[in-house]
Amino acid sequence: MAPNTMLSGSKYSDSLSVVGISICTAIICEAISWLLIYRTTSYKTLRSSIDRAAKKLETMKTTTDAQKLIKKSKTKKMDRVETSLKESSRDLSLFKFKSGAVVALVLFAVFGLLNSLFEGKSVAKLPFVPVSIVMKMSHRGLSGNDPTDCSMAFLYFLCSISIRTNLQKFLGFSPPRGAAGGGLFPMPDPKTN
Repeated sequence: MAPNTMLSGSKYSDSLSVVGISICTAIICEAISWLLIYRTTSYKTLRSSIDRAAKKLETMKTTTDAQKLIKKSKTKKMDRVETSLKESSRDLSLFKFKSGAVVALVLFAVFGLLNSLFEGKSVAKLPFVPVSIVMKMSHRGLSGNDPTDCSMAFLYFLCSISIRTNLQKFLGFSPPRGAAGGGLFPMPDPKTN
């Protein structure tokens, strides 16, 4: 029996198809992001300025007793570095926005294709009975009363999140450590209130 016919007759074929398509989609999305973002000089400049500001802020926050005497001027300097870091993080988020739109279109197209292929079909069995809110997601579009049935949407969602995040870390495309809390909608600064 050939491997392809063995896989298509396997009880895991639908699950493996969804996982495989999810892996391919993650690779395509990261390739698009590399083309539109990661290889450009503006991205590299923004990333290096964020890294520098984060390191500078980190060294400024580690103070000794002797340095606590000149705290007021140091606090102003730290505020300037924090502001610079927030602005650079915001600029980086806006810079990534155009790629995010293209990636979202790709993900919607793939999801639509998968939805039409696996509509009303259970692609996996969960090893547990999920809580009701998770069951609404995992059992979406499935007929029947077996709560351990898993729909394509739930499996694809879980795979997409985990695979794409790990692929970004593996390729070195994860956001700079100083930009983690930034984004388009950062937390309000308690000092300004």
